[in-house]
Amino acid sequence: MEFGWTDEQAVARENVRAFLAEHLTSEWQEIAPLSPGSEAVTSFSKRFCPKLAEAGLLVPHWPSAHGGADASPWAHFIIGEQLWEAGEPRGPQYYNVNWIGPTIMKYGTPAQQDYHLGRMRRGDVIWCQGFSEPSGGSDLAALRTRAERVGDRYRINGSKIWTSYARLAEFCFLLARTGSDRRTISVFLLPMDRKGIEVRPIESVVGEGDLHEVFFDDVEALESERLGPEGEGWSVVRYALNYERVGIPRYALALKTLHRAVAALISEGAFDAVAQDAAASACSMCEAARMLTYEVVDQRSKGSPSTGATSMARVAIVQAERSVADFVLDWTPHLFGSAEQPMVATHHKRAIAAGIAAGASEIQLNLIARDILGLGGSRGA
Repeated sequence: MEFGWTDEQAVARENVRAFLAEHLTSEWQEIAPLSPGSEAVTSFSKRFCPKLAEAGLLVPHWPSAHGGADASPWAHFIIGEQLWEAGEPRGPQYYNVNWIGPTIMKYGTPAQQDYHLGRMRRGDVIWCQGFSEPSGGSDLAALRTRAERVGDRYRINGSKIWTSYARLAEFCFLLARTGSDRRTISVFLLPMDRKGIEVRPIESVVGEGDLHEVFFDDVEALESERLGPEGEGWSVVRYALNYERVGIPRYALALKTLHRAVAALISEGAFDAVAQDAAASACSMCEAARMLTYEVVDQRSKGSPSTGATSMARVAIVQAERSVADFVLDWTPHLFGSAEQPMVATHHKRAIAAGIAAGASEIQLNLIARDILGLGGSRGA
């Protein structure tokens, strides 16, 4: 297959690069290596995203009815690749534009859409997702957090874990059980300042502000805060995950990191035949991840139903990030902690999380076996 960008798409990419060159100041270069959930990056994102919005570069792929420009999904990925390569200055707000917003468009009431999508497209709101639990991990259907109906409201009790951005988030995209059946769950758009919510940070190698435990003790949720029909949240979640799993073009930062490592080896006169072979292998993994992701984007642009290609792309992305991380560890370990190349260590930290976030790689392999190879069911989403 021969693949190439149209002239219009090539110009769009150059426009994004020019915008970033103008607006990603020295301040961003200093904080880019930090966790996307850190206070510094989150604060920067709430100043940077409105500028993206004003330039038409935050949600151009959204329908015009919801404040977008009816642009193709390709436009979204062109922007995303450049932003991720630069360290993702949208911070936690990539959640909003990638998958929370589109999910609210599909399943939300007009009131929910008016209330939430407006802030998202202006770039001034932070969300977190309440999916994983201590006893279930990537098996979302095993969740124990319950939402008991009391009149026209719900009382929520339970806990979530590994919740990114929870400490600074204003809303949580929350999954809770609303029936006895394994998949009788509902989704809530829950304000994080609600009484009974406790957030505890989890220290990790990923960085400050990225992971948390969240506890719900008789937390009240309004019926108007439920997304979609009661008990039918499984369909909502599957729709959201198809966007989330390839929403981040992680291969872009991986390839940039590989280029940084190779440049260091060349400058040191150490890029011999063995190193070249290892670099070529890592590069091919990045290209494979990119092309599999593009297959998913192509399906979306044509309005085709989602397939197992989403899981294949996710696994390829994880493998690409790990291949680059291994190359750097094997050939340029001195770049870790380097003041000249701080994003090398940042890529390594983010690569660690990639195999767990949005459903563990093992779950993705199960889905590939079921959806593509026809080898039986899977308990994952």
